Amino acid sequence: MANTVKRNLQTASAPRPAPLATVLALLFALLLSTLTPASASAFQLMPPWGSGDSRGEDLSISLVTFEPGDDVPSWFGHTALVVEDARHNTSRLYNYGMFSFDKAMLIKFVMGRLWFWVGDAHVRRTYEHYKRFDRAVRIQELNISPEKRVEVAKFLATNVLPDNREYLYHHYDDNCATRIRDVIDLAVDGQFKQAGTEPARMTLRGHTRRHSGRSAFVDALLIFWMNNEIDQPVTRWEEMFLPGELEDAIDNFEYTDASGKLTPLVVNRSAYYTSERAPVPDHPPLHWPYAIALGLLTAAIAVALARWRARNPKARTPRILFGLQNAFLGLLLGLPGLALAGMSLFTEHTVTYWNQNIFLANPLTFLAFPLGLAYAIGYARAQRWLPYIWLTLAATSLIALLLYAAGLAIPALHQDTSITLSFILPVNIGLAAAFWWKKTA
Repeated sequence: MANTVKRNLQTASAPRPAPLATVLALLFALLLSTLTPASASAFQLMPPWGSGDSRGEDLSISLVTFEPGDDVPSWFGHTALVVEDARHNTSRLYNYGMFSFDKAMLIKFVMGRLWFWVGDAHVRRTYEHYKRFDRAVRIQELNISPEKRVEVAKFLATNVLPDNREYLYHHYDDNCATRIRDVIDLAVDGQFKQAGTEPARMTLRGHTRRHSGRSAFVDALLIFWMNNEIDQPVTRWEEMFLPGELEDAIDNFEYTDASGKLTPLVVNRSAYYTSERAPVPDHPPLHWPYAIALGLLTAAIAVALARWRARNPKARTPRILFGLQNAFLGLLLGLPGLALAGMSLFTEHTVTYWNQNIFLANPLTFLAFPLGLAYAIGYARAQRWLPYIWLTLAATSLIALLLYAAGLAIPALHQDTSITLSFILPVNIGLAAAFWWKKTA
């Protein structure tokens, strides 16, 4: 990406198109969190550093990190660059999270073809926007030479122009934080990327779950939809897709300047606003024990209802309750399975391709929804077909279990399905056993 930034600076060409590999819900959350407030509209005039009127000694370049908020769209935080010219008493904030809600947005969003752009905004107005939502605003001034300040500032002023500003968003590889990461790397002649080759402290899934784990439901959806692309080892450079990781990385980075001196990248730290909210956890939550307990409880309820139904074949209450449980599980697990199948087959969300969770929940699971309702009403065909659905899902769940075990021995096959397996495997086997109990009772 540093080469991409440098090429844009030299040729003012549009950023490279790349496939969008993210999860539907995660992407939508990121879309909302990275939007600049409407009051922070784009400037119409070229700033002095874009027209060549700024002097390097008068310029300052700062990384601004906006802390995650409480609502889902703000969980991952945001970041921007600020350029300030003390002599001209002007400043602008460059935000790579701009997005347009036009008529074609929905289909682009579903298909994974969303274009973002970089926009310039009023600094103070943007800070105040985040302050109103009780999100901390932290500023790190970059310690780079006057010549590099001019270079970076001019690049930003050029990159924000309509012909240059757009890029195809990729949550992990090409987003608001990675774009700024690459600009910083340009400012230190590629030394930032060279220093980022050490292993990351966790996988991309782990980092994602650190932020999404505050909601067990959202966390479950994300880990269900994402494949093993985010379970492979990554570098420190790659984990800077998160604004907080980028902030930490530059805070501890030193580079060799033009004189050969080892220089800290951050020369000054300040806070425009400090929040008392709890920080993002250092590690993802441990949800699998709760998942397996809930899965076993669901399976036990299914067996109990089937047993009740078998002992009282003419009673309406056990039939209705058992049918409604089937319908509820068909909806709860079938809708995400249906979405996963659709994304993996018809969209460019490559993080959903070859996802082992398809063996746990899929369009077949969704059929339990209408059939469960029909069972509750008393349709004989529903009572005939539901056992085959759950028996098939129980068999495919065992395939998922074998794939998980194989992945523990073969890293290339590893997908962390521990939480989804913990819940859905007992459910599928439990429902299959419940129908078997009913038939043999």
